[in-house]
Amino acid sequence: MTPAVALSVLAAVVVAGGLVELAAAGPASGRAGPGRALAAARALVRLGRRLGAPAPSGRLESRITAAGAPLGLGVGEVAAVKAAAGALALVAGAPLALSLPGRLPVVAVPARPIAGFLAPDLVLARRARGRGRAMEEELPDLLDLLRVSVEAGLPVSRALGEVGRGHTGELAAEWRAAGRRMELGVPRVTALVDMAARCPAPGVVALATALRRAERHGAPLAQTLAAQAQEARAARARRVRDHAARAAPKIQLVVALLLVPSVLLMVAAALVASLTR
Repeated sequence: MTPAVALSVLAAVVVAGGLVELAAAGPASGRAGPGRALAAARALVRLGRRLGAPAPSGRLESRITAAGAPLGLGVGEVAAVKAAAGALALVAGAPLALSLPGRLPVVAVPARPIAGFLAPDLVLARRARGRGRAMEEELPDLLDLLRVSVEAGLPVSRALGEVGRGHTGELAAEWRAAGRRMELGVPRVTALVDMAARCPAPGVVALATALRRAERHGAPLAQTLAAQAQEARAARARRVRDHAARAAPKIQLVVALLLVPSVLLMVAAALVASLTR
């Protein structure tokens, strides 16, 4: 792929991804109000349905669930957004694609709607990764509180709800929802499976497995929660060390590109000043 075609495809992804980001991530980022973001999402859905949205794949529902179902969009609506994003990427990037030299438009024109069609999947994956990182940061503290609540004699459904109501964040919200569903009569296994699907974090999946095992076999839960909290805290410490290790080369790059040339310019200016005296 030539640089020109790559630039054209990248522009298509940016156009479609920006539209989907406005619709899906506007409330979370604070860049657009919920009403405006919802209106943009509905407009994309209507456009996609008029164009003929394709049948959604089997993995699309799991991606939407892991991303937190932004703006409450369902599988069919996200499929319509994908179709609309592909069409808008084709229309918005047509002048750039057609201006490419030689036979490059033959490659660039069909590549743009494909890139736009895949842009919503990239946005959903990005949101899922962000939610997973946020949940991993919350997990150690919430596990400690859950262990204390279970040791105090609270049932798991009420303990999850109480811990979730006492905190803010992605994971606390999912615990509140899971506890509320259990209190309304949803089977505990079903509620835990749904919670694990909505929480793209390995620690939450391990927690749901431990809770289901305790429900099935009557295994002691407090020690398991304590061990998981310790492991989650160690994982968080490793992530902090990894971030610090990755920051060092970036700082060195800034020093090499900015500070060193500045010092050299100052030395050169001093030498020129001394020679011209």
